[in-house]
Amino acid sequence: DGLPRSSCQLSLGSRPVTMGVMKVVKTPQYFKTFQVKFRRRREGKTDYRARKGLTAQDKNKYATSKYRIVVRITNKDVCCQIIDAKIHGDVVICAAYAHELPRYGIKVGLTNYAACYATGLLLARRTLQKFGLDETYEGQTEPDGEMYCVEAVEDGPRPFTAVLDVGLVSTTTGNRVFGALKGAVDGGLDIPHSAKRFPGYDKAEKELDAETHRKYIFGGHVQEYMEMLQEDDEDRYQEQFAKFIAEDIGPDDLEEMYTSGHAAIREDPSAKPTTKEDSYPDLKKKKMSLSQKRDRIRQKIASYKNKMSKEGGDDDEDEASDE
Repeated sequence: DGLPRSSCQLSLGSRPVTMGVMKVVKTPQYFKTFQVKFRRRREGKTDYRARKGLTAQDKNKYATSKYRIVVRITNKDVCCQIIDAKIHGDVVICAAYAHELPRYGIKVGLTNYAACYATGLLLARRTLQKFGLDETYEGQTEPDGEMYCVEAVEDGPRPFTAVLDVGLVSTTTGNRVFGALKGAVDGGLDIPHSAKRFPGYDKAEKELDAETHRKYIFGGHVQEYMEMLQEDDEDRYQEQFAKFIAEDIGPDDLEEMYTSGHAAIREDPSAKPTTKEDSYPDLKKKKMSLSQKRDRIRQKIASYKNKMSKEGGDDDEDEASDE
């Protein structure tokens, strides 16, 4: 079959004995031609099959940019970016983060569905302002949870178009990434989508309950949970919503907070530059020399011996007192 074989001979008395032939499964040629996967695939960070579909552009469109709205949610923040894929790497055109929302009056709950909606809205208004389209495409000024798509104006520029990049998250119904999508669409971006993954979509009836979706946009689900905890478990409410209590925000204040936040975002979506310090403290531990490490070990041993000797002396005193 063309594969190299090897045999092993043993000497049994005066007659050599030949053992069975063994196949070499992985030849040197195999290891020479082995190709490692991309680094971000090895790290489990990028789905390259999905990325190719999101970034590949038709050849008859030449170098026309194909924008992606990238949504990533961490434990404490929501990151929304408009990214253009280039040969030399991705280029971030515009970005918005949930930690900017306190500037617009949304001070708590920065990772829930309502915060994702507000972050997507901020990204949309900021992007359109950058391209001079904010007055032409205002989007859905009064969110009602209904399905909405941007329509191009007749005598004017076409809307800013992007495709949603959700990364590795499970695209289940009600996922928070679709809250950011809804916020961006209501903000005036043209993003191809359907209503099947919004909260309130009934798979059997194949229709979206706009009231349920609106409730999530304005934090109604958080309000219900807060009221339930207040009635059933006050201690847990005090612990879980400590930041809400510190800001004097109750269950009935959430809708007003998000409504005023949306209005503030539309009024001024521009990014505010952060203040930079001349120098920052070095938080990295300095490397110890060998002599310092040995001296540290001697100190630990001496401290341990001193502690044990004291404990031994205390035990002897206790025994003497008992006698």
